[in-house]
Amino acid sequence: MRQTKPAGESADYVSAREELRQAEIELMRRREQVADLRRRLPPGPVVDDYEFEEGPADLDAGDAPARTVRLSELFTGPDRDLVVYHLMYGKGQTEPCPMCTMWIDGFNGVARHIAQNVDLVVVAAADLPALRAHARDRGWHHLRLLSAAGNTFKYDLGSEDADGAQDSTVSVFTRDSGGSVRHFYSVHPRMSDDIDQRGIDLLTSVWHILDLTRQGRDDWFAALDY
Repeated sequence: MRQTKPAGESADYVSAREELRQAEIELMRRREQVADLRRRLPPGPVVDDYEFEEGPADLDAGDAPARTVRLSELFTGPDRDLVVYHLMYGKGQTEPCPMCTMWIDGFNGVARHIAQNVDLVVVAAADLPALRAHARDRGWHHLRLLSAAGNTFKYDLGSEDADGAQDSTVSVFTRDSGGSVRHFYSVHPRMSDDIDQRGIDLLTSVWHILDLTRQGRDDWFAALDY
């Protein structure tokens, strides 16, 4: 499809825009190469079948009794992967992380689309009533919310340290033919000494919309309320 452009563009602008377009094409192709490398990872290690606490699907059910659910039970069908977002809330993180909350606001909006292919859950170290209260405040009515307050899941996956400090992380799990759950992939915001915060930026549209503008991201940071 022919791309339209406003009248009156200078030669310098046209040249710079074409340079940018080629860079955007190169970036797209590189992203697809990275995704292919990720898909080609060999089977990861078998992990413990951790037990979590989960409340009723209806967030407005109040203090209805919680139930115990195992990691293996979070897979809702064969040949489906499980994606876990580790919310920074609980133990050393006494208030919900605003940035994590922004990410999960977006997940809630697209959860029914994601559910066509994979299973998605949110896990926090907070106890279940506190987690569900935050979810009600945010309107997270389309997500499974699990408390890992009573297990070592977050510590074992690197989203919690020995002092209870939390980190945002995304983990993917698979289930093999024997029913064992295997760790497939995890990624953290801090990918290296010189990449402190951007390791999971692809998972929210907020950054990419800001990156379209002249001022870019600048020093903007998410908040729980504006």
